[in-house]
Amino acid sequence: MPRGEIDEAWIEEAVRRYRRIESLQAEFDQAVSTVEVTVRSPDGLVEVVVTAGGTREPLDPVRFLGNRSSGKQGYAFARAAVARGARVTVVAANVGLPDPAGVDLIRVGTTAELREATLKAAIEADAVVMAAAPADFRPATYAPGKIKKSDDGVAPTIELVTNPDIAAELGQRKRPDQLLVVFAAETGDAEANGRAKLARKRADLIVINEVGVDKVFGADTNTVTVIGADGAVTRLPEQAKEAVADAVWDLVVARLPERS
Repeated sequence: MPRGEIDEAWIEEAVRRYRRIESLQAEFDQAVSTVEVTVRSPDGLVEVVVTAGGTREPLDPVRFLGNRSSGKQGYAFARAAVARGARVTVVAANVGLPDPAGVDLIRVGTTAELREATLKAAIEADAVVMAAAPADFRPATYAPGKIKKSDDGVAPTIELVTNPDIAAELGQRKRPDQLLVVFAAETGDAEANGRAKLARKRADLIVINEVGVDKVFGADTNTVTVIGADGAVTRLPEQAKEAVADAVWDLVVARLPERS
């Protein structure tokens, strides 16, 4: 073909192929729109919610009532669930750690915010792990200005009110096919208090550990006892928090209902 001439046959063939590609794409889109595909991880976890960190209840613009939870154990649960192929939502309360890869992260500050985000995220979850440490109490009133020392040196009286019990509310709301894991951070009679909390929260598993200034908070290891609503007891000696998380996920998976 002389240079500059248009090969009409070539153009017709190109148009024909393009239209075929369009047709195939339309057929593919139609097929996908009529088929619902659910990808499940090998051990049955599809969607999980993990809470982490500790809530803070403002007293005035510079002070708050809170706790020493670092969020390390909760983030370990999140990473372990991602590794198992689950879709993971993390509700993080005042956590200063790098974000876990592959999760949907929701940041909160107070117990009320933690409650709202967790209840919403838990609706479709297979399992909820309440690794966060919500403050049990909050100041009855918030001072808009910094509370000053009085001239006579008398400390102000701070009235506290009880925060909502998020774990108990999750226990009341959970579906028959949903598992709830709660935590008991105790300073004495840990196992007895944990058993009582397990029943009170209507949870499926409770992870119990003894805490203190030099125990657990901020550490990379943990020593826990896990008790199931079925009475099963699993004692995990001191080990990395990632290993603790993986062992507890094994217990969760073993209790998941069979699915077709």
